Amino acid sequence: MRPRTRAELAAAMRKRGVEDDIAAEILDRYDEVGIIDDAAFARAWVTSRHHGRGLSRRALAGELRRKGVSSDEVGEALDQLAPDVEEQTARDLVARRLRVESNAAPEVAFRRIVGMLARKGYPPGLAIRLVKEALADRDAAAAEFADSIDPDALADSTLEPDSR
Repeated sequence: MRPRTRAELAAAMRKRGVEDDIAAEILDRYDEVGIIDDAAFARAWVTSRHHGRGLSRRALAGELRRKGVSSDEVGEALDQLAPDVEEQTARDLVARRLRVESNAAPEVAFRRIVGMLARKGYPPGLAIRLVKEALADRDAAAAEFADSIDPDALADSTLEPDSR
């Protein structure tokens, strides 16, 4: 069983039919004695999910908000994750995935790895730049493909809605 946020515990009590005023009293008491601490939960969540799954700040913020953690506590928890650490994690994810995609054509590997980073919440510009750099170091064919990539144009095109 993992720690829960105040909002998750309130929802569980509501689901079990506990009246809201009684649930509020119980949760207030839990707060007083330190059983629930949303800020500590958020810090632990950021550490665990970033290092374990490689999620970006944006993805982590979304998860914490869905769990009912306040914006202030989310911001404080994400402050512990420095931008250079986040970029290094993305770089490590690219290197690991590039080993799996070693037999794939450069275009295919590029698409798959950028997509993987996007699903983990990394911004398009960063994802494209890191994959381009990794492909340039892989081999001659991949380097030639990487040289043909314009990261700015691709990042801009990913931000525009599909016109189909």
